[in-house]
Amino acid sequence: MTERFNITVPALTGNAERKAYVYLPAGYNGVKRFPVMYMFDGHNLFSDEEASFGKSWGLSDYLDRHKIPLIIAAVECNRVGNGRLSEYSPADFIFNGGINIKGRGRTYMNWLVNTFKPYIDSNYSTLPGRADTAIGGSSMGGLMTLYALAKYGKYFSKGAALSPSLWINGGEYVKNLLSLTKFRAGTFIYTDYGSREFKNHNGQREAFANACAELVKKGVNLTARVIDGGTHCEASWEKSIPYFLRALGFFN
Repeated sequence: MTERFNITVPALTGNAERKAYVYLPAGYNGVKRFPVMYMFDGHNLFSDEEASFGKSWGLSDYLDRHKIPLIIAAVECNRVGNGRLSEYSPADFIFNGGINIKGRGRTYMNWLVNTFKPYIDSNYSTLPGRADTAIGGSSMGGLMTLYALAKYGKYFSKGAALSPSLWINGGEYVKNLLSLTKFRAGTFIYTDYGSREFKNHNGQREAFANACAELVKKGVNLTARVIDGGTHCEASWEKSIPYFLRALGFFN
């Protein structure tokens, strides 16, 4: 079952409403407690009708089918102008050769851990501790997942960064983020790239390899995949669901 309700993110978009999604697993009765995975681009996760390009991850169908004991809490992105790029980037960057994007990822994450997560923990039967709290997303949401695990590791012990946008600022931002971060013990990261999407930005294959190497050096429990024929789209990310659920310990 997936609940939908409207929320606001005042620090970013004032009183403008957007949808929040909470997937509740089979067996949820308000008594038994479940781990939680917070995810970006909530509108693309569950139903094709709500997805930006008419194809979702089909995440609730998969979780139902395999009876995964996991709550998903997700929020719709900012769909106004370049709002998504701004909210899902922790750094300023130039997009498409000349558009200045103000990175407001820190503001978004502060809202998530200080407002949204407490709301979820207060209104649903969650296991609220770090060990049972994950984060995940794709593309810019994948970038934010890496950022969250680097800077907000107090709250999240694990995350899935699918096709993360390593390219911002020519790759320098993520390179510096990872090299300067001391990850907390017991951090688990799943990350992947489709073989056909490396060409979307210069140097992506090397950037992915270097990011993975840095995470291993930092002691992160890393699962990394290059997906043969994979592309930058929801249909490809849907195929990664069983892999990241297993890597993060949610599915045997």
